[in-house]
Amino acid sequence: MSDSDDLDGVAGYMQQAKQQALKNVEHVTEGVAAESLSEGKLFEIAQSIGDRRLEELTVADTTCGYCAVGCRFDLYSDGEEILAARPTAEEDAPVNGISTCVKGKFGYDFVNSDDRLTTPLVRDEAGAFREASWAEALDRVAQGLGEIRDEHGGEALSLIASSKATNEENYLMGKFARQVLGTNSVDNCNRLCHSSTVAGLAKTYGYGAASISTEDLEIADCILLTGSNTTEAHPVLATRIKQNVRDGANLLVFDPREIQIAEYATQYTQVKPGYDAVWINALTRYIINNDLYDETFVDERTTGFEEVKASVQEFTPERVEEVTGVPHEEIVSAAETIAESDACVFGWTLGLTEHSHGTENVIAMANLAAITGNLGRPGTGVSPFRGQNNVQGGGGDMGPLPDNFPGYQDIADDEIRAKFEEAWDCEISGEYGYYTTQMFLAADDDDIRGMYIIGENAALSEPGVNHAEEILRDLDFLVVQDLFVTETAEYADVVLPACSFVEKTGTFTNTDRTVQMVNKVMEPKGESRPDWQILQDLANRMGRDWAYADTAEIMREVKSLTPLYGGVSHERVRDEGGLQWPCWDDDHPGTPRLYAEEFNTENGKANLHGVGYSEPAETPDESYPLSLTTGRVLYQYHTGTMTHREEGIMQYTPSDFIEIHPETAEAAGIESGDMVTVESRRGEIVVPAQLTDRVGPDTVFIPIHFAESAVNRLTNEEHIDPVAATPEYKVSAVRISPAEMAAPDHTGDIEALGDD
Repeated sequence: MSDSDDLDGVAGYMQQAKQQALKNVEHVTEGVAAESLSEGKLFEIAQSIGDRRLEELTVADTTCGYCAVGCRFDLYSDGEEILAARPTAEEDAPVNGISTCVKGKFGYDFVNSDDRLTTPLVRDEAGAFREASWAEALDRVAQGLGEIRDEHGGEALSLIASSKATNEENYLMGKFARQVLGTNSVDNCNRLCHSSTVAGLAKTYGYGAASISTEDLEIADCILLTGSNTTEAHPVLATRIKQNVRDGANLLVFDPREIQIAEYATQYTQVKPGYDAVWINALTRYIINNDLYDETFVDERTTGFEEVKASVQEFTPERVEEVTGVPHEEIVSAAETIAESDACVFGWTLGLTEHSHGTENVIAMANLAAITGNLGRPGTGVSPFRGQNNVQGGGGDMGPLPDNFPGYQDIADDEIRAKFEEAWDCEISGEYGYYTTQMFLAADDDDIRGMYIIGENAALSEPGVNHAEEILRDLDFLVVQDLFVTETAEYADVVLPACSFVEKTGTFTNTDRTVQMVNKVMEPKGESRPDWQILQDLANRMGRDWAYADTAEIMREVKSLTPLYGGVSHERVRDEGGLQWPCWDDDHPGTPRLYAEEFNTENGKANLHGVGYSEPAETPDESYPLSLTTGRVLYQYHTGTMTHREEGIMQYTPSDFIEIHPETAEAAGIESGDMVTVESRRGEIVVPAQLTDRVGPDTVFIPIHFAESAVNRLTNEEHIDPVAATPEYKVSAVRISPAEMAAPDHTGDIEALGDD
């Protein structure tokens, strides 16, 4: 709105005339200058003016707050909004160099959104929200959580931490749960995505994280990708992979959908969703039976090879093709490509892990990497690409977990637990708490009565969200800490306004274990506060004496208790541009590549384990004949809390859709653009159809990003991995039919769709 919009009649007319006259003068001046000054002089003047204007802006280098690639760049702010994102010096951006994706470059409207939460809200006696002071809101939270703790014990409370928040804040979330609330039921979104990775890799290699540095994706001569829509979920990593393929590397892609990265593949193989261990074991079987494995590496650096050799024999060519749809010649081709390569990286995301047997899938992949000797050398290793910006650090390393302290230190270990009890001045139970999905199931039995949810939209992200909504509604007390009144916050008794990553300082840890600085670019909006300050104020109201001056001080405490981060400090991270853990002490340079000499196991070897046949917990039948798989699209991010508020981004993918194979659509009487009813045993949604042979005739695909057609109404919260408790998001039995409604017209409707 211009200033003249506030003026009526003659005054408004005169102001508009004045503004137009000034524009005319500017145009005349520009013309005179162009005619009388040399091009060189004009350039000098323009440069001088540009430099002067830049002096009026705040410019800070920071780490991206979207996915966990860990891109770094400079953000420009005038104090009110983010104006631009530009590449920082390439040496200060070890992962991305000068690259950014569309979200990292343009996705900042959410920071200044009209519906940004800028003051605390409390629910009044009539059930409506009203604004409150911080003092009132924090008192209300302390009372609500405190009464449950005092009456039912700390175990009746749970905390869901945030992989969007900094390492320092997530450390305090875990400390708050155990020291202040007295519960081990603290978890985060990692439980819903890569916990299977952590469990599988920890069991075989010792560390539940990527063993590579990002540069290994550029120097490998073979890359195997599965369950990873890399170009849309991790665009900058995809660019590095595509550049390597252009230079001659082989790319093998196994996926239920012919995703965009498959267009660059040496070999793309379409697989039925839910049977990943089957085709992975088939690769391993062929390599072993044809003596293509690395005998020296296997003999010197592994255990369990004979067990693996015996376990894979059941995966004969005939059975594998029947179960997975993969022809034997494609197994042979991929196996020989891997075996003949000098250096291979094995990459995956949630398509491998979000299953009721996700841990087994990861173990099978770990076996394959080990028997081919692709660990510990340049261009080799395993690389689970992490989804949220700080899910590696905040979601795992910092210990907001029901079974681990920071640095994956087991709470059941008496010596480790005693160390934290002394440091935190409290007693801590050695019994594991509830995992995220278990929290919602436990609430059915009143074992969980109160929740504190920070930066997580559980009302959309939980499997079986119909049940999650019931639980959130019926809790004795719910507090939500977020940037917006999300679908989850709508059920809260108190909502606390947090800061975005551009409004605070701390660290993120990216997908290859690199700890990097997050620097404050602008002041917090309204009365919003950083998560660590909110936690500190609340802890002190509930009987503790926290007195952290800043996040650098919090990291010093992390450093003192967490061997993996023993050499990590804000000073070193700033000076060195990032440190990869493990970084054992102040003189340690960090570890770009794991397992160069030994594995993080008691015997120092990779302990391989045989994995047998497994299938999805729910398979198609006559009533529900199709397999639904879910995933991401380039122009959206998770539940849309941030990206739905970006007008430009919303023009590309303004709503959900379902991908259906043309043969399947024809049989169901569905045409492209038709609205389709999708039903599972849990619920139903209605979405427009996209006909494509990217999916097979027995599979359909729906993105995860939209509240209006929340796909998790169709998924199941009871089918979880027995080791990692990860839900089976990637396979649900569904049926489709034409819906009795017209397809939506999104033309000119960007603003409406941008509101969660």
